Amino acid sequence: MNAAFAIDSAVVTGLGAIRDAGDPAPFLRVRKLRKFMGRQDDLAVVAAGRALASAGLAAPLGERCGLFLTVGYIPFEAADITRLLEASLDAARFSMTAFAANAFGAINPLLTFRVLPNMPAFHVSLNFDLQGPYSVSYPGIGQFYGVLEEAWSALAAGAIDVALVGGVADQRNFLVEHHFSRLRPPVPAPHLATAAAFMIMERAADARQRGAAVRARLADYALTYAPADPFTEIAPHECVSRGGTCEPDLLHAGPASLALALAESPCGEVRHQARTRDGFTAESAWLIA
Repeated sequence: MNAAFAIDSAVVTGLGAIRDAGDPAPFLRVRKLRKFMGRQDDLAVVAAGRALASAGLAAPLGERCGLFLTVGYIPFEAADITRLLEASLDAARFSMTAFAANAFGAINPLLTFRVLPNMPAFHVSLNFDLQGPYSVSYPGIGQFYGVLEEAWSALAAGAIDVALVGGVADQRNFLVEHHFSRLRPPVPAPHLATAAAFMIMERAADARQRGAAVRARLADYALTYAPADPFTEIAPHECVSRGGTCEPDLLHAGPASLALALAESPCGEVRHQARTRDGFTAESAWLIA
């Protein structure tokens, strides 16, 4: 990553976030597609819409706008899993034959569209007419830092003029809660947050030319990666510092945590630090205007 470019030339002109749930209807170009949207899709569209409004931008965004998104673990509710299991049994044992013949018909056929990790990117692109390059990663804050670098690189190369950089995670459901309960150390379900957050990034010169207010600037940045041994426990750590004191984030927001912290912070410095189970160590400092 070109750190000099990121610190000196890239600015955040918009921030938008949402927790728990939201109504995407005001942002939808085609209302009929609402039936294909799950909670992650709803959250991503609302957060992106709020960030764009904060930046004074609106659809159509066109080919000079890129999307850089990290999506959390695949959500699934217990009732849907139960229906899949019951349709896949033969004499109380799992049967691949029964699964192939019966399971898909046992659930709402639209369910698969609502849980796919790439669908939030599709709905954001469609509803804001975004036609530029994109990068979608999965599932945590380490990968979010990766797409942040992809956005900086695209801006530095002149491939785009505007970057939507965001994270979304639907974590208060059976499958995601079960996953985190099995980790060592586990993450209790009440500590998991469902949220989405986006930042709008532009070259500083472009923002000045269109008279856009600067919402935040990057002041410091570091990202390292060391391959993690899957048989060795790595204690994850994440905190947000406001005013110099690092406070552990009590609600784990997955890939949305950094952009969420920026969107929800008052003026001043915000420092984000993270050490992940999969080998990332990240730190960034931002000046909120």
